[in-house]
Amino acid sequence: MVDVSSPIAFQNTSLYVGDLDPYVTEAQLTEKFSTVGNVALVRICRDKITRQSLGYAYVNFTQPSEAERALDTLNFDILAGKPMRIMWSQRDPAIRRSGVGNVFIKNLDKSIDNKSLYDTFSTFGNIISCKIMSDENGSKGYGFVHFETQEAAERAIKSVNNMLLNGKIVYVGHFLSKSTRHSGSDGQQKFTNLYVKNFDETFNEEKLKDVFASYGELTSVKIARDHSGKSLGYGFVNYKNFEDAAKALKELTESDENNNTNNNNATQSEQQQEHKKLYVSIFQKKSDRLNKLKKQYEDKNLKKYYGINLFVKNLDDKIDDDKLRREFTAFGQITSAKVMCDTSGRSKGFGFVCYSNSEEATRAVAEMNGRIVGTKPLYVAMAQRKEDRRKILAAQFRERILNSQYYIQANQLYQQQLQGRMNVNPYQNYQNIRGPVRRWPTPMNNTNLPQRNITQNMYVQQVGNVRNNLLQQQQQQQQKMVQQTQKNLVSTTIPGQEPLTTGMLAAAQPQEQKQMLGERLYPLIYSMYPDLAGKITGMLLEIDNAELLHMLSSNDSLKSKVEEAVGVLQAYQQGKQA
Repeated sequence: MVDVSSPIAFQNTSLYVGDLDPYVTEAQLTEKFSTVGNVALVRICRDKITRQSLGYAYVNFTQPSEAERALDTLNFDILAGKPMRIMWSQRDPAIRRSGVGNVFIKNLDKSIDNKSLYDTFSTFGNIISCKIMSDENGSKGYGFVHFETQEAAERAIKSVNNMLLNGKIVYVGHFLSKSTRHSGSDGQQKFTNLYVKNFDETFNEEKLKDVFASYGELTSVKIARDHSGKSLGYGFVNYKNFEDAAKALKELTESDENNNTNNNNATQSEQQQEHKKLYVSIFQKKSDRLNKLKKQYEDKNLKKYYGINLFVKNLDDKIDDDKLRREFTAFGQITSAKVMCDTSGRSKGFGFVCYSNSEEATRAVAEMNGRIVGTKPLYVAMAQRKEDRRKILAAQFRERILNSQYYIQANQLYQQQLQGRMNVNPYQNYQNIRGPVRRWPTPMNNTNLPQRNITQNMYVQQVGNVRNNLLQQQQQQQQKMVQQTQKNLVSTTIPGQEPLTTGMLAAAQPQEQKQMLGERLYPLIYSMYPDLAGKITGMLLEIDNAELLHMLSSNDSLKSKVEEAVGVLQAYQQGKQA
């Protein structure tokens, strides 16, 4: 039961709901939480580009008491096959990151889940958050409990540390951030556990302990062995203090300790076998080692293939490795050409072509980008890492949004200025320069009006008529284009225009190419999102011309890009409101 005296309970009506199935919708959450109170707002947090659920949401109630009741009754309740993890929404990130009241628990039994951990530690005080870390195989054996106060955390550590939970002795201590655990104030990496290898099967725990004990107090020494008990040639040594571990690492790396521990009665063959240098390094988890090796591999390949590896997409289904190589071989020596395929051997529509030098690759991009091979225009660019492409795309979308906002504001300002010029006296500036103009007698009828005023009225009327006629013509033409598009969305033929081809684009100037594409994109987008057609068209025109031409000929591709742009616009609006 939540303590009603908690300041969070009285000041907050918003709940954080985590561990959600990625297919849970706002409607499902609203239905679930409406059973305990009046729900004011439900928002599932999504990826700004893909719009996929991030697995957590916020539920706002109209009253704090209703939010409190939802936390008490629905926490760890099942939704779409997964238990929800509910806690108070904490808007101040400084509180979440301070570590005050946060405890770390390890050596947990696999059967302990979030609810069990919550029930165990809730007796010591109000819990802000509680989570067991897990992967596809289940619990990783450790978790975190964040208490509202430091006093509650101290009580939990004192009461539960080194106690049995489901048959296992658990460790409970203060949470330390990764930077605090692995580095000190001087920026030096902190560690106590060492990995040791390059010793044979005769090297046991006692010998290993003898080698490392002289540098400081040890908490554990372990040699890895197979099922029969035979040494695998590596082990682990853990010190109590970082300083001792650092000293051992410095002095024992590539030492001859194997040779120093040999007995004088050993045979020559045994001495030769044992004459090895120890390898000592900082212990790393398997995931950390794999990530490090992966990054090293990617960095090595990035340097090796930078500027010579091309990414080619929008490939015809009939193009294989050999045909891809033949299409690009005219521009230089190709070291590899590969069309990416799925498990069934079907082309995924993209591939890579690698040249021997950057000049050949640059020439191939210039010549082949937009060229029709088979039935489709190719998109050719320098290959990039996935992370780099995502960053560039995100930056481009942000820039398009800012540009679209700028163009909207500029157009509104222009319309205001145009309206102001139409209403102003055309002789006003002349009067200001020459001084007052002679007053005419008060007219008895329209025939007595000065010719100057008649001309002014005719001028304003003519401008207004021309403007109205132009607007009517534009609206009529737009309606015709939309009607034609709705009949056949895939067609690029617009009334009054001939079909757009790659040759037509190539013959036009760069600024004219975007205009030609925009004239054909706008009515297609208008039929889907009339209110956003202008913004979306401007965003899509930032894309490469070859891909835009493909979108005009592919209904699915166009819809996909339009939906992606709409998602970005919606995310931008939500960000502004927040």
